[in-house]
Amino acid sequence: MASDSYQEDQTALLLVDPYNDFLSEGGKLWPLVEGVAREVGLLANLRTITAGIRRAGMRIFIVPHHRWVPGDYESWTHPSPDQIAVGKNQMFAKDSWGGEWHPGFVPQSGDIVIKEHWAQNGFVNTDLDFLLKQHGIRNVIVVGMLANTCIEATGRFAMELGYHVTLVTDATAAFSMDRMHAAHKLNGPNFAHAIVTTAELLAALPRHPAEPEVQP
Repeated sequence: MASDSYQEDQTALLLVDPYNDFLSEGGKLWPLVEGVAREVGLLANLRTITAGIRRAGMRIFIVPHHRWVPGDYESWTHPSPDQIAVGKNQMFAKDSWGGEWHPGFVPQSGDIVIKEHWAQNGFVNTDLDFLLKQHGIRNVIVVGMLANTCIEATGRFAMELGYHVTLVTDATAAFSMDRMHAAHKLNGPNFAHAIVTTAELLAALPRHPAEPEVQP
């Protein structure tokens, strides 16, 4: 993977759903993802990637799920199974600890927080495409939660819109390893231009002269 695929002014990290409910002990979904997250080193890899992206002078776009409020989905004609579960369990509830950013991934100055998506696709009914284009972004690196739902849906749609799409196999998680396999080995190759590990991604990012080369 050539580093010129990730030019500083044309590449952005899409950090999807970095909520406490997903990523923190005590979060409502953490028990379901903890096994996979620990196996792949999710939190450490997300920290490493966000730091590397910032060092490379690239932007981070936070792509958050809708924060639940009372009444959501109750009168809908066709809520999805996931949306029914979100409503039943009040996941990512607005003004709750579970709906706050994980402490390691609170937006910083220069980060862009996208409007919340209602389902799995970070582009649908949001301003993500508009703001990526306004910042001249052509390449997106998609990380966060979950590999086989929001990451896959957002990455696939990014490809449809003409972006170069990178998936990072150990910077996401799912409820089981077979879902991870499906996301990265079966479905990902149909739409992603690159499927890499955290170490491979960092090695491909542009580096300042003083920075050591990262070995995959």
